[in-house]
Amino acid sequence: MPIIVIVVVLIILVTFGAPLFSIIGAVSLLGFSFQDIDTSAVIIELYRLASQPVLLAIPLFAVAGYFLAESNAPKRLVAFAQALIGWMPGGLAIVVLVSCAIFTAFTGGSGITIVALGGLVFPILIAEKYSEKFALGLVTTSGSLGLLFPPSLPIILYGTFAEVSINDLFKAGIVPGILLVVVLAAYSIQQGMSLRIERHAFDIKRVWRTFKDVAWEIPLPFFVIFGIYGGYFTATEAAAVTAFYVFIVEVIVYKDLKLTTDVPRIMIESMVLVGAILMILATAMGLTSFLIDQQIPQKLFELIRQYVESKVVFLMLLNVFLLLIGMMMEIFSAIVVVPLIVPVAKQYGIDPVHLGIIFLANLEIAYLLPPVGMNLFMSSFRFKKSIGQVALATLPFILVLMVALIIITYVPELSLWLVHATAAAPTP
Repeated sequence: MPIIVIVVVLIILVTFGAPLFSIIGAVSLLGFSFQDIDTSAVIIELYRLASQPVLLAIPLFAVAGYFLAESNAPKRLVAFAQALIGWMPGGLAIVVLVSCAIFTAFTGGSGITIVALGGLVFPILIAEKYSEKFALGLVTTSGSLGLLFPPSLPIILYGTFAEVSINDLFKAGIVPGILLVVVLAAYSIQQGMSLRIERHAFDIKRVWRTFKDVAWEIPLPFFVIFGIYGGYFTATEAAAVTAFYVFIVEVIVYKDLKLTTDVPRIMIESMVLVGAILMILATAMGLTSFLIDQQIPQKLFELIRQYVESKVVFLMLLNVFLLLIGMMMEIFSAIVVVPLIVPVAKQYGIDPVHLGIIFLANLEIAYLLPPVGMNLFMSSFRFKKSIGQVALATLPFILVLMVALIIITYVPELSLWLVHATAAAPTP
């Protein structure tokens, strides 16, 4: 009966458009109250969250991403990538994929990528004679590409909720993330050849000139990846160094941002996002505590086990569930389902690190699914196209990504081999 009441209250709150954190918090308080447990348990979970060192990584990576988004870094990155691989069939499309993946990894949100970088590359794609449908689908798809690469905020959030090493998750996401880029690049090459897009001759002088323009920013993703991969620093330390480095480069070296006006404004905007994330995290951890106290994951597993014994079938159903969740909720909100699926997945022998990669890969694709995928709305707003037009344009890209998702789901070694290979690496 308490569970039924809680579900009814949840539906009512959602219907009236209450903020997600208030819904989760209300459910947590109601749940503990019905069980005659002191509701201070929710605050205890909030304190536990605040005491986690990794929490510092969220605002630091967020402000670094916002600094990059507000500077001219996207223009410099696209110009260099185009000079480097623009000679290939579909070269510009690959430039868009790689640039957006790197950009999303640092900003942590597809909306920022579509608005900031998508608005820059879409007219370039049209000018290079790509069809409007292909260009629209490519930019929309690329908006969420990169969530598997460090220092992605969703990876940090998953690790916090699943109580999994964030460094391991960073390592695990690299190869599957590359796979997603590669399959889309292969499709882009095929389309480039099919549309007979004109290629640009390789010009070493242009490459060198654009490289010098972006020389201070190019090392950043490699610095983060190899620093964590090599065990030289933790995710939190990487966040601090990244934020400081980006500040120095964009404010002092390139002078894209003004210290007295742009920097305070960007810091405020980024911390508004962080505040929303922390509110959801805090209340969700209280809800997690209630679910564990009531043994909900175990009961859910027992229910599922009655109908599903095969690990293969469970993974298939998990993908469908995550696609539906990701389609209806943005990624920071969807993280609340993690405490439910992790214990159940463990019972089927699924590694929590591999599960995290499956979780994020599903959400990348879910952003593209009609009728309510978030990327569809962002592209519709940015490029003044109907949702139907955007959905139709992204359909081929979704099919390509689904193939990659199946590989990521059923070949766990793809995610785990790098984690296992570096497990014994000594920390200096």
